[in-house]
Amino acid sequence: MSGTAHKADVRSGGQPGSVAVISSHVARGAVGNRAAVFAIETLGHPVIAVPTVLLPWHPGHGPATRIVHDNRQFAGFMADLAHGPFAGEIDAVLSGYLGDAGQAAAIAASVAALRSVRPDLVYACDPVIGDESGLYVSGQVARAIAGTLVPVADLATPNRFELAWLSGRVLEDNEAIIDAARALGPPAVLVTSAFAAQPGMTGNLLVLRETAHLAEHAAFDRAPNGTGDLTAALFLAHLVNGRGHLEALRRATASVHDVLANTRARGADELTLAADAALLSEPVSDIDVRSVGRRSEDITIGG
Repeated sequence: MSGTAHKADVRSGGQPGSVAVISSHVARGAVGNRAAVFAIETLGHPVIAVPTVLLPWHPGHGPATRIVHDNRQFAGFMADLAHGPFAGEIDAVLSGYLGDAGQAAAIAASVAALRSVRPDLVYACDPVIGDESGLYVSGQVARAIAGTLVPVADLATPNRFELAWLSGRVLEDNEAIIDAARALGPPAVLVTSAFAAQPGMTGNLLVLRETAHLAEHAAFDRAPNGTGDLTAALFLAHLVNGRGHLEALRRATASVHDVLANTRARGADELTLAADAALLSEPVSDIDVRSVGRRSEDITIGG
């Protein structure tokens, strides 16, 4: 993906192209595919949703039974989507949490097949592997994402802790994050939980080949799970809709902040996406995006 925005293809009859979203599915809650599918559809795109694992709820709520597809069946399922009659309608692919390390190869093969049909297809890899407490997937899954999916992505969306693991670096400031993100491989890397300039804030740091840009919003203690899934989905959907990187960053950051603020006000234990659907398309927070880093241009945009 170049520095210019991807322009959505509009099909006959005015139907926009689809986005394939490959991640976990919970029966209750707003994480994984439940967050990403809702966000992308709200921004106007049909979604081809592929569950990598089925769970009753996010395991952070307590023990949760996992249903993971057989790898051979999963590979066949992905091959059907990549080679079937609807492959040409897919504008973008977003992968997130994997239920098994073997799923990575099937996803990568499907992305390659789809690119043969749609050379401008955007593949975004959200490497959902851990947080400040460490890895919460197996080492096999983490290595499969790092070795198979991240290298073929146009966009990666790790949090700061995931980027540290993927890069094998200590990330003590945003300069270190920028260097690690550029070494990761994808031409665009959006790093959540980056360092903010102001206390009580958190940052989303977008690192491109020659520039880097930071958007900050208020940090929330014990925020519900799913903000990373939501950020990746919104940012990708805005790109596919033809918005530039900086505007996509501003809007995605503002929407996540607005949803978090409302979720906290309601006392909910999951993101209140259904109640806040309008904020996904039109956030109300005024978020500034400013250039950072040694190689960045002096660019600032506001809400």
